[in-house]
Amino acid sequence: MADISDSAARAARDLRVVFSRLRRRIREVAQDADLSPSQESALTLVGKHGAATASALAAAEGVRPQSMATTLAALEQHGLIRRAPDPDDGRRQLVTLTDGGRARVQGNRQVREEWLARAFQDRYSEEERQTVLAALKLMERLSRP
Repeated sequence: MADISDSAARAARDLRVVFSRLRRRIREVAQDADLSPSQESALTLVGKHGAATASALAAAEGVRPQSMATTLAALEQHGLIRRAPDPDDGRRQLVTLTDGGRARVQGNRQVREEWLARAFQDRYSEEERQTVLAALKLMERLSRP
């Protein structure tokens, strides 16, 4: 890392740490006691991807297909997902959210957004919020290829 400035290395390290903590805190806000973190994550993933196979969900989560199958079975028992034959390949099943699963994902998203907005309102001045918004515009470049 000889060609990387100290400030760039520090910014990268600090950003990673802060984002990890913030991501964990946001997940805790809407965490339901009856679902494990992996079940909560899989439910959110199904909500984002729409109809998907268990193997595609496992790949997206970076887990073994057997682990995803166990997680999906628990979500199905809670009535949050359903499985149906893939119209293009009857040997595979597509996983989708039930109405209850969709309501839960949307409710969790709303709780998280409200918590974050309230935290900004309560913990930061208007000037500090404007600084955060300006920094986010700069950080947007990191998400581009």
